[in-house]
Amino acid sequence: MNMNRRDALKVGAVSVAAVAATAITGCAGTEAKPAAKASAEAGTVLGKHQVVVIGGGFGGLTVAKGLMKKDKNFDVLVIEKNDTFMSCPFSNTNLGKLDGVNLGTFVFDYAQPVDKHGYNMLHSEVVSIDRTAKEVHTAAGIVKYDILVLSPGIAYNYEGQFPTFSKEKINGLRRSAPGALIPGSEHVILERNLANMEDGNVIITVPSGKFRCPPAPFERAAMIAAYMKKEGINGKVIILNPTNKIAKGAAFKEAWKDLYGDNVVHMDNCKIDDVDVKAKTITYTQSTKDMDEVVKSQKTIKYEVLNLIPNNKANPVVEMAGLETTKDSFGKVVMNGCSFQTKSDKDVYAVGDVVAHAIPPSGQTANWAGKQCAEEIAHRLHGKAYTLAVKAAPVKAGNVCYSMVGDKPEEAIMVTHDFSWDGKIIKGKGHVPKAPSGKYRSSGTAKATRDWYRGVMADLFS
Repeated sequence: MNMNRRDALKVGAVSVAAVAATAITGCAGTEAKPAAKASAEAGTVLGKHQVVVIGGGFGGLTVAKGLMKKDKNFDVLVIEKNDTFMSCPFSNTNLGKLDGVNLGTFVFDYAQPVDKHGYNMLHSEVVSIDRTAKEVHTAAGIVKYDILVLSPGIAYNYEGQFPTFSKEKINGLRRSAPGALIPGSEHVILERNLANMEDGNVIITVPSGKFRCPPAPFERAAMIAAYMKKEGINGKVIILNPTNKIAKGAAFKEAWKDLYGDNVVHMDNCKIDDVDVKAKTITYTQSTKDMDEVVKSQKTIKYEVLNLIPNNKANPVVEMAGLETTKDSFGKVVMNGCSFQTKSDKDVYAVGDVVAHAIPPSGQTANWAGKQCAEEIAHRLHGKAYTLAVKAAPVKAGNVCYSMVGDKPEEAIMVTHDFSWDGKIIKGKGHVPKAPSGKYRSSGTAKATRDWYRGVMADLFS
């Protein structure tokens, strides 16, 4: 039987996706060493640790490693529900099918850093937190702590965004039009949907309010457009944005226009009203200004693939902890001044997406914050005072965020953020540089993107 490149890609996507999905769900890979034997009785006390970290992502692993580097005698436990790590940063390149990239590029084994750095890991889901008793209740049992670090990441707020949708409809959207901002099977589903698509449009929706990695939907649009161009798929990538704001906006617009012409369409001020997954249609209302009057028009369009990225909120672990949070729909944890200690509880710290400092929610920022948090806690455990360096002077390029925008040649754009203390919160000021060519994108930045990813993964896992 003759097989063209499109058919081969579909078969390859299914096989690679199956391997990655198996690893993500814990059916493959090496088991990280447990903190204690998991008990069938969830009320059983598994043990007590100096520091318990909830969440084995960029922030949580950085805290655990940082503490063990400071003192190998520290007793640190990471609680993570997944058996295997999967990276969201850089993962849009898999949708673009860049050379040498597949789902396996983003999957890592927790056993390696656990063995190397000497912290403990319990694979279980957190079901409640008792700050008075200083206990984390998991499906496997109870873990006691002296200091707790929250790095649980995000959750999706389908119910808040679509209050009239039934649970069945929301579950259908999760299966057929996944957000792919949370590591796991939704990345597998989105890749499969693209591999199986024929001619037609891909629609990407942008969340309202604060959300993980603000450039992600716009980078994803570029990578999917690159894939469609490479595979000869006729159609457009349509971005439905609830505002007119685009992270790295000028750089993305330049790349979309130069590389993909009118095949990437960004639509401002669009509110999603309904989705029919069987008919493959999405209905939205777009608001436009006519003189001083706001005109609203409702439209329904067809799609071949839908990437519905729902509104984000803090992972439910934050609510379990009963900490003071911001009053917006996300609910970020309010911090205790220039610190990663929470305002509500001196024995609870937080890093990553849930932190209310005005710094960008990125993998690099979580890595930076994790190192600062580890310093704070290590000094405290050693009975020493510590002040974050950012309080005295700005931190240059505390965050560097790359976005791939082109393939053959690979090209990328970037933004850097300088962090500073304004007397109330840590703030980030962004700058999107241009390449020597005068364009925002360059092959040199694409190489730096790959180098950054290799570097940050080595920092976490080796």
